[in-house]
Amino acid sequence: MGKLELIAGQSNPEKIDYKQISTRFDHEEGISWVLMKPESVPCFNLGLLGELQQYNRTIEGSRGNIWANGALHPLRYTVFASEVPGVFNLGGQLALFSKLIRNADRQALTHYAKMCIDSMASRIRHYDLPVVTISLVQGDALGGGFEAALTSDIIIAERGSKMGFPEILFNLFPGMGAYSFLARKVGTIQAEKIILSGKLYSAEELHELGLVDVLVDDGHGEEAVYDYVAKQSRRSNGYIGVQKARHRFNPVTYQELMDITAIWVDTALNLTEKDLKVMDRFVRSQQKLFEQTAQIQRPVAAGRNYIEPVAMAL
Repeated sequence: MGKLELIAGQSNPEKIDYKQISTRFDHEEGISWVLMKPESVPCFNLGLLGELQQYNRTIEGSRGNIWANGALHPLRYTVFASEVPGVFNLGGQLALFSKLIRNADRQALTHYAKMCIDSMASRIRHYDLPVVTISLVQGDALGGGFEAALTSDIIIAERGSKMGFPEILFNLFPGMGAYSFLARKVGTIQAEKIILSGKLYSAEELHELGLVDVLVDDGHGEEAVYDYVAKQSRRSNGYIGVQKARHRFNPVTYQELMDITAIWVDTALNLTEKDLKVMDRFVRSQQKLFEQTAQIQRPVAAGRNYIEPVAMAL
């Protein structure tokens, strides 16, 4: 996996070989998949963030059409998921945070935060295309991983998944969109409760809160995506209209996200050595989980007609 052919008025699309994501296109349903497979710990390292930005540019450059199987096919859905068994994404690169905070490196922290926002911005505005965005959560989505899942219109989650924001446990807060996304979905009081609790919520609990849209048994996530698409096809035009109205009524702006990341940087630089030692324990937990899952492969759903990998159309 790694190359999906996109055409934006060009007869010879460029091709990209990714290292930390894989992509595929189901031309029959118009679904573009991007699956994270980070090097080392399954968190958002700078390389992964850069590749997600690159993928987003290809989708924007497609102008809503993808070349596959000898023809152009309309893009209708994008699905954000993970190839790491049991993990969607563990969030920020805590080992890097710890180092930068100890070095009081404001510039590097700000750069990382901006990379996070830039990796989500296109998705938040639907790539300026009439597409529906879906996050498929099959495992833990923590901190920035949960924030990333919340960028989509729809979250489909398997029952065994857990999501939450543990940052308060080392005296920080999730600063790359959590408040903005949660407050718009469940209100400010519930958003602050979720953020300040440090609790990991089950997919079922989040479904009851309205944050998970579709709850399915473990191992049935990809099947649920196709079931959703099949049901959605009968009302897709109306749904996209409602989606546009919602974002016009209460948009998540780039400036809002950047302003909050500036608060996050200030807060991070105020952490004490005691706080950082707690963060270091989380770093060790991330590494341990990576070692446990590194040799496991998640099977691709059978019977689907995929076109692989992903390509630039700039």
